[in-house]
Amino acid sequence: MDGQRRIGEQMTVCNGRTQPKQPTGLAAFCQTRSAGVAARASAVLFLGLTIMHAVIIGDYLEYPNSPWLKIPGKLSSLVGMAADDITIKGLVHQDPEMVLAVLGVKPGGSLVGFNAGNAKKFLEDLDWVSSAKVQRLFPNQLEISVVEREPYAIWQRDGSYYVIDRTGSAMSNLKPAEMTSLPLVTGEGAQLEVEGLVNQLEASPALSSHLKAAARVGQRRWNLYLDNGITVLLPENDVQAALQQFDALEARQHLLSKGVKNVDLRFSGRVIVGISQIEEASAETVKPKASQTN
Repeated sequence: MDGQRRIGEQMTVCNGRTQPKQPTGLAAFCQTRSAGVAARASAVLFLGLTIMHAVIIGDYLEYPNSPWLKIPGKLSSLVGMAADDITIKGLVHQDPEMVLAVLGVKPGGSLVGFNAGNAKKFLEDLDWVSSAKVQRLFPNQLEISVVEREPYAIWQRDGSYYVIDRTGSAMSNLKPAEMTSLPLVTGEGAQLEVEGLVNQLEASPALSSHLKAAARVGQRRWNLYLDNGITVLLPENDVQAALQQFDALEARQHLLSKGVKNVDLRFSGRVIVGISQIEEASAETVKPKASQTN
C-alpha cells in the first residue's frame, strides 16, 4: 500500500523528506572500519603486484641456479600465456636464438605484456634485417618472419674485415672467413661503390668470373685482382667501353690464359699488357769422369 514502510525500518526526516535513518554508534564504527581495511588491503595488493612485475621485467630473478627462474613462465602457462609455440621463418645466416634474445622472449617464458608492433620495430632496427613481421596468436603462439639483407661483399678497412650488403652497410654477426665466395673490396669509399662495380662487370663475364678482389684507387677508379694473378686497371670514366675493348682482345688473344701480369685499360682506345718475367733456371753441365782401368 502507498505510504507504508517495512516494519522495523528506521526513518528520519531531512528537508521535509522521509529517508532511512543512518547507522550510528557501534554500527557506524564497524562499517567505517571495514571500508578502511578493504581500501588498505587493495592498496597493499596493488603495491605487491607492481613490485613483482618490476622484479620479473627487470630479470632480477634470473641469476644462475635461481629457484625463481621459471616461475614467470609457469604462472603464465597456468593461464595459457606462456610462449609454448614459437615459429621463426626466413633465417639464412642468423640463429633463432639471436632473434629471441632481441625480443626478450624465451621458449616457455611469459608472453604477458608482449607487443608485436614493438617487436617488429626492434627486429627492423638490426643491421642485418631488411624487413620483419611479428604476429601473436593468443594465447601462446608467436609467429616471426624475417627477411635478411643479402651479403654482397667483404670490405677491408684498417686491417679489419666486414660483411656488407649492396648499400655498403656492415652486417653484424656474420663471419667474413665463412663468406669466401664474396669479392673482397678495399680502399676508402669502396663499400659505397661496390654495387656499381659489380653491375658494370656483369657485361664482362671473362672478368667477373675471375674476380677475387678489387681496390678503390683515390676514390676515383678500380684495380681488379683476378684469381689467376692478373691485375686489371680500370679507367676513371667510360668503364663500359674499356670492358668491351678488353673482351674483344680476350676473344682474339686469350690474354687470361697466357703469361700476362697486368692489363692497363686506363687510356682510351689503348690496351697496355704487361708480360710476366719467367725466370729460367740455368742447368749446370756435369761432365762424367773417365773411368780408370788397372
